[in-house]
Amino acid sequence: MTGAERTSREAGEMAAPADGADLEASLLSFEKLDRASPDLWPEQLPGVAEFAASFKSPITSSPPKWMAELENDDIDMLKELGSLTTANLMEKVRGLQNLAYQLGLDECLSWERNTFHYQCQRSVRFDLH
Repeated sequence: MTGAERTSREAGEMAAPADGADLEASLLSFEKLDRASPDLWPEQLPGVAEFAASFKSPITSSPPKWMAELENDDIDMLKELGSLTTANLMEKVRGLQNLAYQLGLDECLSWERNTFHYQCQRSVRFDLH
């Protein structure tokens, strides 16, 4: 057997091991991955690490910045929304969307009414002069 034939045969044996244990052993990797590297393990959602770290700190006597401007009614509303199930929350959102749509229709009707009223007043003034 020539050297080239032997190398070819050895490569073929490496590609297709005879039993499952050899296959498993050939797939093992002993490479150590440095999980601290930002290039290898980038933050999946920017800002999440800082947000999570803010909750790990002990509770302080002063409320967070975003809570400083909230009134008691706002806090009660947040607690109410936080206690809703997913289906109830979706229903609440649908209700708010419908309310916003109805408000837009009312505003449009009011605007048309005022425009028509303005046009009528303007035509009456011209008729009087």
